Amino acid sequence: MSPILIAMVGWFVSPIIHSLLPKILAGIGFDASKKLQELEIHIIPELKKTLQAVDQERMMQRGNRVKTDLDALDKMAAMLRHALENTVSEVKSSSLLVLAHESKPNDIANKNRRRLGAANKREVFGREALRDNIMARLRETPQGDAASSRTSPCYSAIGIYGVAGSGKTTFAGYVRDYIKEECKEEKLFDTIMCIHVSETFSVEVIFQEILKEALHGKRFLLILDDLWVKNKNDQQLEELISPLNGGLKGSKILVTARTKEAARALCTDELIEMPDLDEDQYLAMFMHYAGKSIAVKEFEQVGREIAKKLHRSPIAAVTVAGRLGANPNISFWKNVAKLDMLNDTMDALWWSYKQLNPDIMRCFEFCNIFPRRFKLDKRDLVGLWIAQGLVKTSCPTEDMEGVAEGYTQELVSCPFLRPDDYSEECFAIHDLLHDLLAKVAGSDCFRIENTWSHIGEGWKGEVPRDVRHLFVQNYDGELITKKILALENLRTLIIYVVGGTPVEEKVIESICKRLPKLRVLAIAFTKKHFGMRKSNKLSVPKSIAQLKHLRYLAFRTDMACSITLPRALTKLHNIQLLDFSGGRMLEFPFADLVDLRHMFCWPNLKFPNLGRLVSLQTLPCFTVSNEQGYEIRQLRDLNKPQGRLRIKGLQNVKSKEEALEANLAAKERLTELGFEWDDDTRCSSEVEAEVLEGLCPPAGLQKLDIFGYRGSRYPD
Repeated sequence: MSPILIAMVGWFVSPIIHSLLPKILAGIGFDASKKLQELEIHIIPELKKTLQAVDQERMMQRGNRVKTDLDALDKMAAMLRHALENTVSEVKSSSLLVLAHESKPNDIANKNRRRLGAANKREVFGREALRDNIMARLRETPQGDAASSRTSPCYSAIGIYGVAGSGKTTFAGYVRDYIKEECKEEKLFDTIMCIHVSETFSVEVIFQEILKEALHGKRFLLILDDLWVKNKNDQQLEELISPLNGGLKGSKILVTARTKEAARALCTDELIEMPDLDEDQYLAMFMHYAGKSIAVKEFEQVGREIAKKLHRSPIAAVTVAGRLGANPNISFWKNVAKLDMLNDTMDALWWSYKQLNPDIMRCFEFCNIFPRRFKLDKRDLVGLWIAQGLVKTSCPTEDMEGVAEGYTQELVSCPFLRPDDYSEECFAIHDLLHDLLAKVAGSDCFRIENTWSHIGEGWKGEVPRDVRHLFVQNYDGELITKKILALENLRTLIIYVVGGTPVEEKVIESICKRLPKLRVLAIAFTKKHFGMRKSNKLSVPKSIAQLKHLRYLAFRTDMACSITLPRALTKLHNIQLLDFSGGRMLEFPFADLVDLRHMFCWPNLKFPNLGRLVSLQTLPCFTVSNEQGYEIRQLRDLNKPQGRLRIKGLQNVKSKEEALEANLAAKERLTELGFEWDDDTRCSSEVEAEVLEGLCPPAGLQKLDIFGYRGSRYPD
């Protein structure tokens, strides 16, 4: 067997490389999921060719030693493929762990699938002169003699400041993309990084993306977006900048900030105020976000009147135009042009918000639970909205997840949600829209941004007694026990642990006993916290059964740990989503949870009597065995699974008729299928061929992977 192949597989499935690779790629400015997909495109076809050659050689070679080596190669290929898929999945996942009033929910979803394509990409208008100014400064080379070069920093900084909503973040991204796409040949920088800093930032978190080793000996461009400077983070700013001196001379930092004073903290000379767009440029941007269907002269005339009232605020233009584009009625436009409230940016955002469907309003208000610029994962949002009963369907058979995705599309088209640069499955909310949310959500949603707890300056405020949805950033045991456990009406508790101490199991037990109205309980652990434990184990307490209303339960970690679930979990008859990402469980004997819709867990988890979970939509893997409850017919009545499904242990399926009992052809929402034969007890090649033929996949399948198959033929 090739030593190179062995080394390659061993490197890629290494737990260390598997956990670090996404962070390394993100830290040096690569789109990790794209790179892994490219890797998959190049490696997997070659593996398939190799395996085809192996199959041919297997027909000629009969020695046991040869068979052993070839079987090992099969296993390595499967391991590599699984590592690729899992890493791509982890890169895409989030760090947590979330029109007209007479419109029906499904109408909203369908309408926005038509409008979303143009609205997703943020266009830039009238910034060519500013771009050229910045590019000239970025191209400048350092001056001075050798002695001064040794003592001065390797980088210089450029600051851009302006009021909230003036387009600083969009422009910084525009410059980054311009350098990557239009200046490839110049090779201005070896590494480009873009980090959002915000009002309260953690050097520890940012260092996950800025890797000191990645900068050593390289000319870099670092974009620090939305820099705030306060007395208590002055030292943090120095700690953030100090490792940058390992780069080459000529490196640059581009800073955006709301105030000149904040920008000056890093940029002593190069300060540029964000200029206003001229009237024609602003109108062009306004009409662009209203949509191509509005591009007629009558609408443009009224649009010019509305645009004049917005005082050339980019965020106001994008949101107001998005709402107008959803209602292409000239009378409606003319009535809007008469509104005086559009003269103020916040009032314009308020008007845009009031045009939303009431159900979508409530879902957007729920987003106020998250910190500013928190990366919102679509999967999380959809699950949380459904768990809180915020998603309304027009009939009992309508799919709630489809309606909720329509809500996200509507919010993106507004755009109240901004798609992430590297993943359309993740979103952020503009700071001004967060200000709006704080006003409209009232005390229902509350967040504790406990950023400074690790230096003894934790959150000292009071939690509103009537709060229903609470997000805690950075765990603090005293905060939980003294203030949060008294919130009897709490419906949502999300503890997002960034630093500090882990959430003790006794605290989890207290939560279960003292907060009986919870519908959502989500706790995120990190590798650092499990490193502080005596063993990498988490036992969910029996008191979890007291949360009778619980619909969403998540214990997430970025490393493998053993999770023990009590039998009492079967009493949670309302549970819809279980997320134990990163955790290992040997078995999930909870077939009584008939309302369970989504299960995110270790792929080798055993599911006995899976056939009872007829509402299940997300299932990572099913392993067939000869034990009762693990037959392939358990899949027969599960017609709602969507996305990807891997079926292992197919050597335990003995006939075509038995394979047909899986009824895979009826599972039309699946896009990817994986079939896997292991080496335990093999059937004849003819039986395996018949089994594969019986595993007839749905017609719309996009991807089919087959591992360990030794059948005599492939189906026609």
